[in-house]
Amino acid sequence: MAAKLSGGGGGKWAIEQNSDINVTPFVDIMLVLLIIFMVAAPLATVSVEVKLPTAVAKPAQNPPKPFYVSIQDNGRAYIGDNEVEITSVGAELGKLIGNKPPSDERIFIRADQQTRYGDFMQVMNSLQDHGFYSVALVGEDQSTQ
Repeated sequence: MAAKLSGGGGGKWAIEQNSDINVTPFVDIMLVLLIIFMVAAPLATVSVEVKLPTAVAKPAQNPPKPFYVSIQDNGRAYIGDNEVEITSVGAELGKLIGNKPPSDERIFIRADQQTRYGDFMQVMNSLQDHGFYSVALVGEDQSTQ
C-alpha cells in the first residue's frame, strides 16, 4: 500500500498540504538569543583604569578660522588665549561666531593629560547645549618626535 502525498482526490490515505509557516522554533531561538545578549552585555563593560596612548593618525587640514578650546589640568578653560568659565564655553563661542549656525563650525578641544573627566564633560555639555556638535580632539603628533 502506498500513500498519496500530494495532488487532488480524496481517499483514506490522502494527506492535505499545509502551506502555513511554523514560526514557533524561530521565536524560541530569538528569545534564547535575547536572553544570552541581555546577560552578556553587562559583562562587556570596561571597568579597568588605563592610560590611553597618544594618537598617531594623520593630521587633518585646519579650517580657515579654527576655534581651539583648551582645558588645563587645574580646570581652567580657554578659547584661543582668553580664559572663560568652564560652564560658559558654548555661550562664549556662540558670541564669537556671530550669525553663522553653530553646526557649521568645527571646534578643536585640547586637554591636558591630567584633566579631570568631569571638567572635560562640562565643556562638551556646554558645547552641545549651544549647538556645537562637530568637535575634534587634538592629540600630540607622534611622527615629529
